[in-house]
Amino acid sequence: MKKNILIYGLIAGLIITTMMVCTAYLCYQKEDFQGNMFLGYATMIVAFSMIFVGIKNYRDKQLGGIISFGSAFKLGLYISLIASTMYVVVWLFDYYLFIPDFMEKYSSHVIKQYQDSGMGAAELKKEIDNMNWYKDMYKNPLFVVLLTYMEVLPVGAVVALISALILKKKSISLEAQV
Repeated sequence: MKKNILIYGLIAGLIITTMMVCTAYLCYQKEDFQGNMFLGYATMIVAFSMIFVGIKNYRDKQLGGIISFGSAFKLGLYISLIASTMYVVVWLFDYYLFIPDFMEKYSSHVIKQYQDSGMGAAELKKEIDNMNWYKDMYKNPLFVVLLTYMEVLPVGAVVALISALILKKKSISLEAQV
């Protein structure tokens, strides 16, 4: 089980971190910080498809085709946790070593968008205060870690849940054996 978790978690982590580094770099290079949310979530789904593959592989090769929902879900969560941890660690290195002014530039960009949108003064102040709060919180590495996990881990948990529901098999029926 540990081997499956490690192999498929590392593969998923490699996929998701490679795309994150590329898209963060491209997004950072543009003045408008235009990213592609669809591409980001599509990459997460592709990366987390390794959860399905890992559960199926373990069920079929190690357990003789039988796995409970709980075991499958736990296996999927562990794979997701490894990939998500890789994502967090790579983002920390990327952020602190290569783009330490990212949050400053990004928050300035978002505040300018709010100002250009024509929203009311009270709503504008609320949005600017909210963005400044995030900017201040991003000075705390623990907050950066938690926020980064929240970007990716819930997607992995949902994929683990769906994969466990699809792949669970309690036992092979007697009729199927005859």
